[in-house]
Amino acid sequence: MAARKRLERLFREEGVRFSVSRHDEAYSAQRIAGMLHIPGRELAKVVMVKADDKLTMLVVPAPDRVDLNKAKRALRADRVQLAAENDFAPCFPDCEVGAMPPIGNLYELDVYVDRALSTLSQIAFPAGTHREIISMAYADFERIVQPVLADLCRV
Repeated sequence: MAARKRLERLFREEGVRFSVSRHDEAYSAQRIAGMLHIPGRELAKVVMVKADDKLTMLVVPAPDRVDLNKAKRALRADRVQLAAENDFAPCFPDCEVGAMPPIGNLYELDVYVDRALSTLSQIAFPAGTHREIISMAYADFERIVQPVLADLCRV
């Protein structure tokens, strides 16, 4: 089943209001935000890391970059490094590589969210393809995913 269908089923089961937007194929979160005319800070991107060899999902605002030292502290790990595509792609068999939604519980992954996203009323993120975005209330996202909030980005 495609990621978007799994997401839609989960959201309906949880009583979550959401919308799906389609856009031209794009691989940059900032470009997607521009095409959809939404602030880049409201578009979340997933950054996969290995924390002591355990794959972990970090979710940050599109324009920001992960600070690996901050991530290391937040994850209480000895080592944190960016994961290679061939390390994490098998975890997301229903997604295009790089378009994973930040719903780690669908993929049995821990999720850490940058605190900046928790201040938003709405959040948008890839729906498993480089052509679709899902938008929903941040409060619903937090309720469903139950992420750990942390400071993850460079200032």
